[in-house]
Amino acid sequence: MFCFLFILHVHSYISKVDVLKILVTANYKYIPSLDDILETTAVTRLRNQLLEAEYYQLAVEVSTKSGLDPGGVWQAWALASLKAGNLSGAREKFARCLKAPVDQNQLNLGPPLLQEIVNHLETTVRPTFATSYGEDILASLRELEDALNEVSPAERQEVPTQSSYLHQECLYYLTTYGPHHAVISFYMRHNCETEALTYLLNKECPEEVFLEGVLQPCLERGHLSKLQGIMVKLDPGLDSCSRYLMASCQFLQRKGYYHCLYQLQNFMTDHIRAAMTCIRFFTHGATSYVQLGEQQRWLARAKEHLKTYLQEQQGRGAGRRKPSVNSFRKTMSSSDVSRHMNTIELQLEVTRFLHRCETATSSSSPQASKPVSKSFGSSSPPTLFGGSPVKIEVACKVMLGGKNIEEGFGIAYRVIQDFQLEAQAVYIRAGHRLVRQRQYGAVKQLLKCVGESGTATKNDCDALILSCLSVADKGPSDAKELESLIMEIKSIETKIKAYLACSKLRPAYLLAVKLDPSRAGPLVQDVLQAAEGAHDSVMQNICCQWLSEHNKTPMQRPSRPTPR
Repeated sequence: MFCFLFILHVHSYISKVDVLKILVTANYKYIPSLDDILETTAVTRLRNQLLEAEYYQLAVEVSTKSGLDPGGVWQAWALASLKAGNLSGAREKFARCLKAPVDQNQLNLGPPLLQEIVNHLETTVRPTFATSYGEDILASLRELEDALNEVSPAERQEVPTQSSYLHQECLYYLTTYGPHHAVISFYMRHNCETEALTYLLNKECPEEVFLEGVLQPCLERGHLSKLQGIMVKLDPGLDSCSRYLMASCQFLQRKGYYHCLYQLQNFMTDHIRAAMTCIRFFTHGATSYVQLGEQQRWLARAKEHLKTYLQEQQGRGAGRRKPSVNSFRKTMSSSDVSRHMNTIELQLEVTRFLHRCETATSSSSPQASKPVSKSFGSSSPPTLFGGSPVKIEVACKVMLGGKNIEEGFGIAYRVIQDFQLEAQAVYIRAGHRLVRQRQYGAVKQLLKCVGESGTATKNDCDALILSCLSVADKGPSDAKELESLIMEIKSIETKIKAYLACSKLRPAYLLAVKLDPSRAGPLVQDVLQAAEGAHDSVMQNICCQWLSEHNKTPMQRPSRPTPR
């Protein structure tokens, strides 16, 4: 072990002697003593002094002999060569301190040194005679041409041509030591979109590189149409670009750039998704059917997209077109497309009707411009593109939106039939709103329309009236109207329940006792129960007497606790 340490010490001593020899041979003015450079810190200080004095070759040799990492020296020397315009010398020296990235798909512009090199090449470097003779002549000719044409340096640097030596020098460093994103960003920075996309396709870069390196700069500059033209030129079938197009659509949707998304979907001839985007444009930002009416052009456009899709499908089926369909375009069966077209057509009819109704209401009475009912679950008006509860709300809104129930009932009935909604749920919701607004005449119109629809039974109408009575205000001012509604009920049993719901015990009793005792018994029991709840002793006695006379024992009910 002692021998090994001794050998190391001797080797280090010899290296220091070699350092002194190097300095002497180079005629360096400030030669330290051997004792001064025995410590590593002293050698480091010597190397830094050499760098400051621009003795790069000496600094490399001193570092190598002293066991210091020469990477920093090569970097400083290479940068100095670059700034002096010695491009070939800079290349050679940078090769000793730069390394190619392990992963070229990383989303960055490369190491800081690479970015500094490119920045110098783009902005300040002009080759000198230290470069090749051909490069220098080209530089002189270009400078002369620019001077004659009165082109400023800033203008000359903005759009370097593909044959520019500085342009090529940047690309050398970027392609050798940088990730794909750095190369593409360089092309895009100089408005070389074609070269950027060509490079990206050739290298089969991931979608993230395309989004950040190509798409976003094009969006910022308003060059989306230009990018689309380049794509068609490089890839007429869009097969190679398909994954980038899909990623672009997802990106635009996440960002909420729906107009750009729609432009891209049109470019892709993705008619199904384009129709979906049109439907979003139709509903976006609207708070009433007045606004939806102003945006209904988007529905017509969505319908045209679906119609075009159907025509293309039929063309493929008839063998007039190639059967292959690019996977990035959304597909849908003809029956589903037809169903969506019917929905759009019906929504157009609903929109026109409610737009006309709301416009007429607001113009006739500014204070009455509020819709008949609040939209379902949000400030946006309900449409047929929502779920079943929203569709029920649409049908109800149409039914109540016109001058009378009959005006909108036909469209509402079509909504119910087309989407197989529970009709009774729609009628009950509409009836409840009318009763709460004390529009009893409109309730009768609703009953008439329901009865004439051909699908409702007498029991449905009776159940509708009973449900409306359950939410009605039972005050004296409404007594006559409620009585009138009860008279519309056909079933005796339901009519009795209606009287009881309105606390009209005597009429309920008189109707019940007209029935056969077997049917009347349970109903009289109901009247008795209601009388007990109302503390009506007179009706209690009448009911008990009838039940005893007909051998009907009053049902035993738990006694109410006596209030203290």
